[in-house]
Amino acid sequence: MTAHAIPPAQPMPRAGAAHPPEAVKAPRKAALASWIGSAVEYYDFFIYGTAAALVFGKIFFPSVDPKLATVAAFATFGVGYVTRPLGAVALGHIGDKFGRKKVLTFTLLLMGISTFMIGLLPTYDQVGILAPILLVVARLLQGISAAGEQAGANSMTLEHAPDDRRAFFTSFTLSGTQAGLILATLVFLPIAQLPEAQLLSWGWRIPFFLSALVVAVGFWVRRTLPETPAFQQEEQAHDTAKLPIATLFRVQWADVLRVIFAALVSVVSTIFSVFTLSYAVNTMHIERATMLTVLILANVVALGAIPAFAALSDRIGRRPVFIFGALGSAALIWPYMWSLSQVNLPLIFTFGILLSGVVYSAANGVWPSLYGEMFDTRVRLSGMAIGTQIGFALGGFAPTISAAVLGEGPNGWVPVAAFVTVTAAIAALSIATARETYRTPMSALGKR
Repeated sequence: MTAHAIPPAQPMPRAGAAHPPEAVKAPRKAALASWIGSAVEYYDFFIYGTAAALVFGKIFFPSVDPKLATVAAFATFGVGYVTRPLGAVALGHIGDKFGRKKVLTFTLLLMGISTFMIGLLPTYDQVGILAPILLVVARLLQGISAAGEQAGANSMTLEHAPDDRRAFFTSFTLSGTQAGLILATLVFLPIAQLPEAQLLSWGWRIPFFLSALVVAVGFWVRRTLPETPAFQQEEQAHDTAKLPIATLFRVQWADVLRVIFAALVSVVSTIFSVFTLSYAVNTMHIERATMLTVLILANVVALGAIPAFAALSDRIGRRPVFIFGALGSAALIWPYMWSLSQVNLPLIFTFGILLSGVVYSAANGVWPSLYGEMFDTRVRLSGMAIGTQIGFALGGFAPTISAAVLGEGPNGWVPVAAFVTVTAAIAALSIATARETYRTPMSALGKR
């Protein structure tokens, strides 16, 4: 848990104020529900990435060359991003037409079921080629769930938040994501200490079975969350779009394209949390526990950095904070990967925490409000979901691409660092062309 507490509810309005008490109380409740729900969803999503880096190549692809097995395991991680654009279209339509809450309930249950299924899967030695096929199917279901989760939670929190603190409140969705990664890594930390035979036979299944407990907690928290005032106003005025996707691409196609390119900044996250874990352990032979500890510490720092950068953007604007995070990450990936290649543990911890915990948090904490504020309420969930999930798809396959281009020798990591730098720079350039919206009222967002 972060020491940065959920902000207290705003004071009750005086008699005759424009907003009823429920509208004032909702930001705190929406932020809490988004934080916990995202933590649950991304615990499930990230335990897959950790297992892909440490285990899946050996138990689902044992008959191929070890490097190819690693590429194949990372490919199954990336497959989860293939269905995310499809899920974004379907769940975006539902969320913009029928409400944010319905989407958030569905995504939570689907993620829990598909994650528990992975823990039950037979291995390649038991059923042959059927094992990786079933793994891919479960991962595809995870992708559909993740497609609607962040966009739904971000839209829910953004539309409940006060105009002058939208980024701060909305950032708790991403703080929840970091908490999910911390929880997933903490669960794997003792399991990674098991002897190889026990880890590969039954140990890896435990984190997937535990998902049933965290999903139950998330569902309990979200069950009483009210629909957003902005959506209710659209619904009461009969102004919801009949076909949100058609309206979105007719009116705001340029903003969707802008979000797609901006979302490439996610390459930084998947390279740091998945690829460098495998590179450090399997290529440089650094202890698994050491690298998992780096991940945990970086994300603990991010729990505080994300809302801090979001609050800063409420004062100076979204664009400068995001661009700093993207370009700073593009620069810091080089010393971090160099320190891994040198097996220099003090520098690995220093640059790892600085890269992922501090600098990347600037972009990560701001994008929920930045992207959401580009769109009108009628198409907000669709716009965020479709734009981010197409962009995130490259982030999902980034470990696969990096494993394929990784060279031999002490400088083999250079193509990977160059790949991260290019994608982060593209994200920064995309946001440099966006409108600044931090002082724009909710009712005017997405309007020309």
